[in-house]
Amino acid sequence: MAYKYLVIVESPAKAKTIEKYLGRNYKVVASVGHIRDLPKSKMGIDTENNYEPHYISIRGKGDVIKSLRSAAKKAQKVFLASDPDREGEAIAWHLAFLLNLDLNDKNRVVFNEITKDAVKAAFKEPRSIDLDLVDAQQARRILDRLVGYSISPILWRKVKKGLSAGRVQSIAVKMIIDREKEIRAFIPEEYWSIDGNFKKNSKKFKANFWGVDGKKKKLPHGESIKEITDRLATKDFDVTKVEKKERKRNPAPPFTTSSLQQEAARKLNFRTRKTMMVAQQLYEGIPLGKQGTVGLITYMRTDSKRIADSAKAEAADFITETYGPEFSAHGKAKVKNAQGAQDAHEAVRPTSILRTPEAMKQYLDKDQLKLYTLIWSRFVASQMTPAVLDTMKVTLEQNGVIFIANGSKIKFKGFMSVYIEGTDDGKEEKENLLPELAVGDVVQSVSIEPKQHFTQPPARYSEATLIRTLEEKGVGRPSTYAPTLETIQRRYYVKLQQKRFEPTELGEIVNTIMEDFFPQVINTSFTAEMENDLDKVGAGQEDWISVVDRFYKPFEKELKDAEEKIEKIQIKDEPAGFDCELCGHPMVIKLGRFGKFYACSNFPDCRNTKPIVKEIGVTCPVCHEGQVIERKSKKNRLFYGCSRYPDCDFTSWDKPVGRDCPKCGKYLVEKKVKGGKQVVCINGDYEEAVQK
Repeated sequence: MAYKYLVIVESPAKAKTIEKYLGRNYKVVASVGHIRDLPKSKMGIDTENNYEPHYISIRGKGDVIKSLRSAAKKAQKVFLASDPDREGEAIAWHLAFLLNLDLNDKNRVVFNEITKDAVKAAFKEPRSIDLDLVDAQQARRILDRLVGYSISPILWRKVKKGLSAGRVQSIAVKMIIDREKEIRAFIPEEYWSIDGNFKKNSKKFKANFWGVDGKKKKLPHGESIKEITDRLATKDFDVTKVEKKERKRNPAPPFTTSSLQQEAARKLNFRTRKTMMVAQQLYEGIPLGKQGTVGLITYMRTDSKRIADSAKAEAADFITETYGPEFSAHGKAKVKNAQGAQDAHEAVRPTSILRTPEAMKQYLDKDQLKLYTLIWSRFVASQMTPAVLDTMKVTLEQNGVIFIANGSKIKFKGFMSVYIEGTDDGKEEKENLLPELAVGDVVQSVSIEPKQHFTQPPARYSEATLIRTLEEKGVGRPSTYAPTLETIQRRYYVKLQQKRFEPTELGEIVNTIMEDFFPQVINTSFTAEMENDLDKVGAGQEDWISVVDRFYKPFEKELKDAEEKIEKIQIKDEPAGFDCELCGHPMVIKLGRFGKFYACSNFPDCRNTKPIVKEIGVTCPVCHEGQVIERKSKKNRLFYGCSRYPDCDFTSWDKPVGRDCPKCGKYLVEKKVKGGKQVVCINGDYEEAVQK
C-alpha cells in the first residue's frame, strides 16, 4: 500500500496502535529501541577532544536499519515519534543521522498518551529535534561510560573478572552497605510501656501511660514501672481533659514513576522491573474490542505530579456523577512537584477516567488489571475532596499518673472511599471509637499491663524504600531506578532476602575500593548536583562538555592513583567440609556471578561443582526419603523441592511444614496471607489460624 508519511517509533506494539489512528497515508514502523550506541569493545570516547563520542550501529540492528532506510526513501516526509523523554529525543537524533534527515526540519512528534485525540493533535504540531535534550542524554551516557569503562577494568584485574562499577549503582550499593553497618553496630536499649484497659459503664476502651505530675515520662527499665504502679491506689481515674478536633486528611497526589514503583511493591508485591514492564504495556496500547487498540495510561517515566486541565475536568464530572458533588475537588486539587523535578510531562494517570477497571477487566490480564486499578484509583482519589475525621484526645489521671486515650471517627470519607496510600510497615490508619467522655467523669481501669520492649535497628532497604531514598537524595532519574536495582543484584553485590537488600561479601569488597579510591563517584551530594547540571543542559542553560569536564578532571587523577595503589585482592575459598565424590579432593566454597557454590579444589583437572542448598528440616512428603530444600527458579523466585531430584519430582511454591492434614492425610504447607502466615492442606479442605 502506498503511503505519503513514514512514522518511526521504538516498539512494534506502539507502532501497531498508532498506525490505526493515522490512516492510510501513514506507515508506522519500529526501530525496536536504540539503533546506535557507543561500542561495547572499547571506551568509545575521545577524552582528548572534548569527549567526542564514537557511535556505531548496534550489532544485530543491520536489517532494521536497512528496512528503515528503504521505507524512508519511499516517503515524502519522515516523522520521528520516539518516547517523550531525553532518551526518546536521543533515539530520534540517531535516527535522523542514519536516515540523513535535516535536524532543522519539523519532524519530531511527541505525545504523552497513545490515544487517537492525543496522537492526531501531536501530528498537527511537529517540532524540530531538541538538541539540548539530546546533549543532556549524551552527557549522561558519556559520564556513565567514563565511570564504567575506567573503573571496571581495575576491578577485573584487582578483584575478580566480570565486575563493574557505575555512577548510580555504586551509590545504591553504598547505601545498602551503610545501612548494614548501622544494623551491625546497633545496640538494643530497653524501654517499657504501660497499656491500660478502661471502661465507662459497660463500654471499654484503651489508653496508654503518658507521664507523671503533668510531665511526660520515659520508662527505661522495670524499676520505673514499679514507681508508677505503686502510685495507683484504686481503679478509679478522673477524666481531667477532653479535646475534640476536626482533622482533614488530603489525598495522595497522582503517581510519578518512583511513587508508582513504591506503591506497586507495597500493595501488589510487584518487583520494580515487573511494574515498569506492565506499565509499558498499558501505555503502548491494549486491544479493546471494537474500540481498537488504545493506550490506557499516560507515559510512565516521569517525575511530575502535574495533571492536564482536560483530565481534571473529566475527573470532576465523573466523580460528581458517580460519588456526588461533595466528593469532587472540581479540578482544584493542589499538588506540588518535588524539588528538582524535570516536569517534562504529566503524572502517570489513566488516559480516560471513564475507562474504569471494571470496564477494562475483560481486556486485561491479571497483572495488567492490578496495576491499572492502582493507577486509576490513585488518580481518581487525587481529584477528590479531603477526608474529614473527628478526633478525640482524653486525659485520665489518678494521683498524678496520667494516661491518654486517642480516638478517631471518620466523619466524611472523601477520597478514602476510593483509595488509601500504603505504608512501608503495612499499617493503615484505623478508626478507634471512644465512649462519650467529659471532664469530671470517673472511669475504671480493667487492667494495667506493663510491657517490656527493646529498640530495633533500622530496617534494611526494600526495593520501594531504596527507590524512595535515592529519589530523596536526588540520585538518578525515573528511567534509572529499575535498571539500577537489577544491575546490583545481577552483579551479586547485593541479594534480596525476604524482600530486603543485604550486601554480599563481593559487594563490600567493591564498595571499600570505591570509598578509598573513588570518593567522588559515590558522593551522593556530588552525584545529585551532577543530575541538576544535566537538567540545566536539557534546559539549554549549561554546556554539556563543561559538565563532563568538571567530573572527569578530578576523576582522571583518582584513576591514576587507584592503578598504582590498589593491591590485588584474593577472595579465599572456604573449606566445604566434605570431599569430591569424583576425585576425592576436598570441596571448597567459591564465589561466582550468581553467589556461592561448591567446587572441587582440584580444578581445572576436576570440574565438579554443586549448588549450595538449604535444608528446611522437613522430609519430602512425596517420596519420604529425601529432604525438602530451598531452590531458586530462573526468575529468582524461591520454591521448595526434594533433594533426590530428578529421582523425585516434588516441588512446591509453598513451604511444607512436615505434618499431614488431620482430615485427608495429604501434606500441609505454609501460605502467606494478609496479616501473617497460615497452614493449609494442599487439597484446600483444611486450614489453621493465621500466625503473625
